[in-house]
Amino acid sequence: MNIFRILGDVSHLLAIIILLVKIVKSKSCAGISGKSQILFALVFTTRYLDLFTNFISVYNTVMKVIFLICAYVTVHMIYVKFRKTFDSENDSFRLEFLLVPVTGLSFLENHSFTPLEILWTFSIYLESVAILPQLFMISKTGEAETITTHYLFFLGLYRALYIANWVWRYHTENFYDQIAVVSGVVQTIFYCDFFYLYVTK
Repeated sequence: MNIFRILGDVSHLLAIIILLVKIVKSKSCAGISGKSQILFALVFTTRYLDLFTNFISVYNTVMKVIFLICAYVTVHMIYVKFRKTFDSENDSFRLEFLLVPVTGLSFLENHSFTPLEILWTFSIYLESVAILPQLFMISKTGEAETITTHYLFFLGLYRALYIANWVWRYHTENFYDQIAVVSGVVQTIFYCDFFYLYVTK
């Protein structure tokens, strides 16, 4: 653990809380991509299966459980509780364009060919592109609510802080995970694209 990792986790959690508070207070899912939220729920589910096999720390376990609960609560609010406010017409990104290549890549490029490792790798690759339906929705409608942009900002900050975490770990522990780093950089580039969209729109 280092300060960049902790701040990254806090930023990630803050992004999710901002989104949940927005939905609850406004009783609306307007401007939010349900497809992106489904992908994030899938990311957390496939990444945190080790909850049942490995104990790292109380902090690690608590954060994993919180992210899982928040992800599924968000999906429930979009597709069940406030489904009448959900803009399905503009949330039209085709998920198979992401899921098929990500699944194939996770079988081809992983650390070891075991079910848990393949699923972990799948979650890393999927997280790097999970925001695309949200960005597609913003570019299609040409607008984004302030709260939605705050959510995306803190998600982008989380990724930037994790890059700093990887740099720190490389210099202090000589640790380098090519799969996580390359995927994280790709994801950060997509968030830079969001900031470009936000400024120009």
